[in-house]
Amino acid sequence: MNFLELSTLLLLLASLFSIINLRILKLPQTIGLMVLAISLSLGVLLIGLIFPDFLNYATSLTKDFDFSILLIDVMLPFLLFAGAISVNVHELLKDKTTILFLATFGVLFSTFTVGTGVHWLIQQPLFGLSELGLSYIDCLLFGALIAPTDPIAVLAMVKKMNLSSETETRIAGESLFNDGIGVVVFLTLLNIKAEGIENITAQSVGSLFATEVIGGVLLGALIGYLGLKLVKYIENEHVELEVLITLSLVLLVPVISHIFHFSAVLGIVVMGLFLNQNIDADKDADGIQKAMGDYVYKFWHLLDETLNAILFILIGLEIIPILQNFDFSYILIIILTIVIVVIARGIGVFIPIKILSIKKSFEKNTALIISWGGLRGGLSIALALNLPDAIGEGKDLILILTYGVVLFTILVQGLTLKKIVK
Repeated sequence: MNFLELSTLLLLLASLFSIINLRILKLPQTIGLMVLAISLSLGVLLIGLIFPDFLNYATSLTKDFDFSILLIDVMLPFLLFAGAISVNVHELLKDKTTILFLATFGVLFSTFTVGTGVHWLIQQPLFGLSELGLSYIDCLLFGALIAPTDPIAVLAMVKKMNLSSETETRIAGESLFNDGIGVVVFLTLLNIKAEGIENITAQSVGSLFATEVIGGVLLGALIGYLGLKLVKYIENEHVELEVLITLSLVLLVPVISHIFHFSAVLGIVVMGLFLNQNIDADKDADGIQKAMGDYVYKFWHLLDETLNAILFILIGLEIIPILQNFDFSYILIIILTIVIVVIARGIGVFIPIKILSIKKSFEKNTALIISWGGLRGGLSIALALNLPDAIGEGKDLILILTYGVVLFTILVQGLTLKKIVK
């Protein structure tokens, strides 16, 4: 199947699944699409029992492209930019210290807690997994890839929760920035794995981390500033040109980031926040005039919805080989890993909020809402698929654990979040 045929199939399935969810399931879009994607996977497996050639054909679809590259280099920048321009940037700037502290502490704490916990679990004779040869660094890589929440899934859920604008901005901002920090931590650990821990110094790790973070933020700010000047110059008169500018800038940031080894994820988020600024506080009844016209926001909302639907279908296709070779002896370790991930997320959110509440006010149970609303998604799966083959047989276990956590957070936490908020 060539690229055009595959794209057509994905768009048709995305449209069909969205209609089924809208008219029949009536679930939040993210959850409904995940349910249908899993149903697709199970359906393919059942048909494959009768027609093995059909199963071989379905699994071959995922081999025609590299899912991790497709998501990280193509889909993620567009999805993150769409998320960044939907956030109230002025509320975010007023609370930037809170959001950055929540994102940074949460990702680092979760990475080391989950990594340490999973490493301890696989050493236990009960599971018989010690022969897989997963090192502590390998387990930390799992902790890093499962730490970032999915901003697309989180934003979609938060918008329908009727939270205060302050709490909504904190949740959305934390989710956007912990993605960037999570990817940086993952790449730093991946570099330690490749170079060998004995060849790595604290200075080299700090230098790599600083280059990724500071470089990504500065690049995003520079491109965002130039982009803001361009859209101001156009003055919303030529909306199609504004769309063209934003599209080209979203593609430009990852290209430059790869050359200089900056964090493209942080660059995209910062650029989106720059372009989302208001340019005049006296233009309309709400005191807001956006730098870009409404048409641009509608275009990016459409693109966001479309790519999000395609993303969950791709996850459904990618999970077929995992389900095909699933070993039921893994169920207990999957459950224990989910417990560790949820607890680590809760503590990683509770501690900074407890510290920050000395000087800042938080709505009751904000920590619970943020921690339980930490849905994982396509980024975690893409990073897991991006792990080097040098990990060996342990890579399959990491993939299984990743899928288990992603499914739990979206289906269980996603479905119960609204009740918890109420």
